[in-house]
Amino acid sequence: MATFDDLLEEAGSFGRCQKRIFALLCFLSLPFSGVYVGIVFQGFTPDHWCRDSAAAAERRQACGWSPADSRRLTLPLVNSSGELRQSACEQFEVDWNVTGLACDTQELHLSGAPLTACKDGWEYQYEGRKSFVTEFNLVCSDGWLVDMYQSTLNLGFLIGSFAFGYFADRFGRKISFLVSNVLNVTAGIVLAVVPNYISILVVRAIFGFGVKGGWMTCYVLLTEIVGVEYRRTVGILFQMFFSIGNLILPLLAYFITDWRWLQVVITVPYILFVSYYWFIPESPRWLITQKRSSEALEITEAMAKENKMKFTRNLEKLTDDEGECTTASLLDLFRTQKMRKHTLILMFNWFTSAVVYQGLIMRVGITGGNVYIDFLISGLVEFPAAFLILLTIERIGRRLPFAAANIVAGASCVTAAFIPDSMFWFKTVVACIGRLGITMAFEMVVFVNTELYPTFVRNLGVSVCSSLCDIGGIVSPFLLYRLAAIWLELPLIIFGALAFIAGGLVLLLPETRGAPLPDTIDDIEVPDWKKENRQMKKLLKADPTNKETTV
Repeated sequence: MATFDDLLEEAGSFGRCQKRIFALLCFLSLPFSGVYVGIVFQGFTPDHWCRDSAAAAERRQACGWSPADSRRLTLPLVNSSGELRQSACEQFEVDWNVTGLACDTQELHLSGAPLTACKDGWEYQYEGRKSFVTEFNLVCSDGWLVDMYQSTLNLGFLIGSFAFGYFADRFGRKISFLVSNVLNVTAGIVLAVVPNYISILVVRAIFGFGVKGGWMTCYVLLTEIVGVEYRRTVGILFQMFFSIGNLILPLLAYFITDWRWLQVVITVPYILFVSYYWFIPESPRWLITQKRSSEALEITEAMAKENKMKFTRNLEKLTDDEGECTTASLLDLFRTQKMRKHTLILMFNWFTSAVVYQGLIMRVGITGGNVYIDFLISGLVEFPAAFLILLTIERIGRRLPFAAANIVAGASCVTAAFIPDSMFWFKTVVACIGRLGITMAFEMVVFVNTELYPTFVRNLGVSVCSSLCDIGGIVSPFLLYRLAAIWLELPLIIFGALAFIAGGLVLLLPETRGAPLPDTIDDIEVPDWKKENRQMKKLLKADPTNKETTV
């Protein structure tokens, strides 16, 4: 009996039509980079210290103190990751109007004075860059609100994964993509103009809701319209455009110094993506599961025509014999033994990939180097990751490279945590290897996820599993920034432990190299030899007098 993959062979597995659609949809990953990791620049926290009171400023001016002298005299020293540094959140409590201390700095002994939190705001060493941190003074006791900026985005991702996962499997990939981009344009522009931080957090969640839903729907659509031999290449190259976005982002941030205008630039491409509704087709594979064979046949014939292929098969024979229920249900992901195992392992890997990948990227903004150059270097590492995936997954398979990528990332994170800062380049190289490993794992979990679920529940399966990626994204900022305040390298140890566990669990998944996309749960639960036995029994029951011929 013909399958849709057989029909796709005749229509063209990756012909001119699929290449056109692929080229259009790849651009969706470029602004997604700015949405996902733009916090490195939009929420950049520069060096800061307590602003002098009016009386202290007058004393500094009268005495001719430099700003550095003033900070040295008025700010206490605190232990920061093993080093004594001037406090960014406290100052000596001195009444400069009544103090009898002279201007001679040698006579100023304020170390015994009580400490107080910054009363007159902060001064920043940001050289003209305006982030939402400097605009709303989100430092010290309000520093957790910076974590919320990224966490609310991932909360939107989480809700969007479920909502668009169901929506795309119920109403189609194409209409879901349109709704997503309309929402992205609206929320992205509003985010750039709202006046207070609470409104920013709310709109940021809505923005994440639309962006993630559209990205996942787009990815699933691409894997469903190409042949099995092209799925892995399409999936990896689609994600590679996210890496290209990571190279473009620091260049944009360098020239666009206001975080609000940077938000506008990130949003503008989604206006163009709205027009894609008239240039991309609905997924024929999804239409078949919905018993809309005439529409699927029309689209497949149009694909064959654009690919200059002759289409001959009868689509009706394919749909009549697929008797599985085609309504997606969350319970389908846990109902049977193998589906349940696949779902739980994939969920943990999505969680780990998000925590480690996002944590390593955001860590660039707190290590104290040149944020633009460091971000650019770490972004370049992602391209060898894509090359290694393409080199190994068809020769070795999916499972071993996937597991190895996680283990390498874990080992690199733990090792980098104990390399002293004096060995700067060695530490940078090891950290880049960790970034390489987790990038491979993150890219592989996406297309392995699509290969382990049947068609009628594939979009929902990817969306539900990737929801753990969003939970990881919610946790990651708090894990990074709060633990780094205790010890800068502590988050790396946590990242390493998670990656090690994820790599071990991947070894429990089946190998999907060369296998066709499953259409039913039975394709996953029942091995091929059992299916052949079932088919033989059906034939014997149909014609019991002709057993020898049947055998």
